[in-house]
Amino acid sequence: MNWDDLRFVLALSRHRSHNRAAAHLKATHTTVARRLRALEAALGTRLFDRTPDGYVPTSTGHEVALAAERVEAELLGLEARVLGGDARLQGKLRVTTMDIFVRRYHAAFRTFTERNPGVELTLTCTDQEASLTRREADVALRMTNRPPDNLVGRKVGRVEFAVYGQRELVRRLERSRSGLGALPWLHWDERLDPRWLDAWLGLRAPGAKVALRVDAPSLALRELVAAGIGVHFLATFEGDTDPRLARIGRVEHDFSRELWLLTLPELRGTTRVRAFLDHMEQALRRDARGAR
Repeated sequence: MNWDDLRFVLALSRHRSHNRAAAHLKATHTTVARRLRALEAALGTRLFDRTPDGYVPTSTGHEVALAAERVEAELLGLEARVLGGDARLQGKLRVTTMDIFVRRYHAAFRTFTERNPGVELTLTCTDQEASLTRREADVALRMTNRPPDNLVGRKVGRVEFAVYGQRELVRRLERSRSGLGALPWLHWDERLDPRWLDAWLGLRAPGAKVALRVDAPSLALRELVAAGIGVHFLATFEGDTDPRLARIGRVEHDFSRELWLLTLPELRGTTRVRAFLDHMEQALRRDARGAR
């Protein structure tokens, strides 16, 4: 058994489907199926059961997946230590963040690439948190009030939220003097476990009608609000600067989130990681001062 075999077991154990495992491995779903069949034949045992919830490891498959995780951790740790000792201001740097921060801080990303032409910067924009431990990214620009214990970083700001709606929709609300419950609302897909919003609506907007449920990145959400389909929470730096939108009510400070630049401890001394952290921290702090 070699690491290449273990990668396929680990991917299917984590993602539970041939298609998702293939996307993670940059392979085809037929390759995933073929490699798993060949490994099961070589071992003489079944590693996964197919269930309504996807492919679930058997007891043997679970043992193999755990071993694969240990091997992966060793290899990634070695890679991080080697990269951490790299004193050159060149090479690849992968950064994960959300699209709202790319829109707000695009100038900072541009000036970093201009000043550091030897660094090949890759941006991953997703509302899902990439794993730095599994080296899905080297640096994360992330909203969190509790950074993971295994990461180190710098707090560079705070993001506030409020309810926004299409400007004309808000005018009608003000003329009718109705409450928030009279407005159509955008809501999160039930698979995202949006109980916090259910509780807030029950308290602040009783009887509110859900016009549309979404599982979409923040840009799509803002466009749906601007189209007048419904109202929803947006970051104030997004909602306040969009002329199509109007804020409804006060800023909800209970929902505010700290903004952090995070990396692995073994990477923080890497020249290009440190250069990126320093550059972005300065740029984001200047932006925060200018916004006041």
